[in-house]
Amino acid sequence: MATVAEILISRKEEMTRAERQLSDVIMDNYPISGLGSTTELAAAAGVSTPTVARLVQKLGFAGYPTFQAALRSELGAMIQDPVSKRETWQTHLPQEHILSRYAEAAQDNIRRTLENMDLGDFDGVCGLLADPNRRVYITGGRLSSTLARSLYLHLQMIRPDVVLIPGEASWPHIILDIKPGDVFVVFDIRRYENQSLTMGEMAHNRGAKLVLFTDQWRSPLDRLADHTLAGRISVPSAWDSGMSLMLLVESLIAAVQEEHWETVKERTDALEQAFDQTRLFRKFT
Repeated sequence: MATVAEILISRKEEMTRAERQLSDVIMDNYPISGLGSTTELAAAAGVSTPTVARLVQKLGFAGYPTFQAALRSELGAMIQDPVSKRETWQTHLPQEHILSRYAEAAQDNIRRTLENMDLGDFDGVCGLLADPNRRVYITGGRLSSTLARSLYLHLQMIRPDVVLIPGEASWPHIILDIKPGDVFVVFDIRRYENQSLTMGEMAHNRGAKLVLFTDQWRSPLDRLADHTLAGRISVPSAWDSGMSLMLLVESLIAAVQEEHWETVKERTDALEQAFDQTRLFRKFT
């Protein structure tokens, strides 16, 4: 099922000004902001309680209790640990081969990621990453750092001034070098890591353009991000899948490469000469 956040984003153009105002408040501290009473939510958004009821029905919910039940279910999914994730899929999925079940879930994740993708956000990220006047900083979490490193290694071949921020204690020194207009890319998926959140907030406060890669429930950094690319991550496993996010990463790399191919070609030729000198790769004769 689509998340409440995905429904809110997809219906934004149909909303009145007051409903958009309410939607922004719900997304600002999602999903916690929608778990209070209708009166509390209306007051926080500066709208009437009937506006809350109208928006909830417009989103396809029978009423506010149903809307809140969906949010509570999402909150439970967001904070699941690996053991509880495994118990969830093990109970409800048929006992077919794991390879088939996993591949089916991954394909569904990719399909639904693309269905909910805002091409404006995707193109906006491409523009930022391709801009040679902006230094790009990239970081990820304990497991999502593999995605961050993949983006970093490819961008480093395409353009200069790309920095991978390590997870150890030296990262505050790197944050100090961020200038207004630089690009800060952060990967943050459930259970949303405090260090990633702190890095993103500090980079935003220093004037960086914040690019967020996250999941369907969306990291708290979504409220600060200039562009958010959200991928579906649930699979029949105790751990989440990065396939949909890797698709977005590789698509961005392809787009940036094509946009500046002549410059990229010169840089790649020079890099290949360096590889030849260092004998990094095996030569077949």
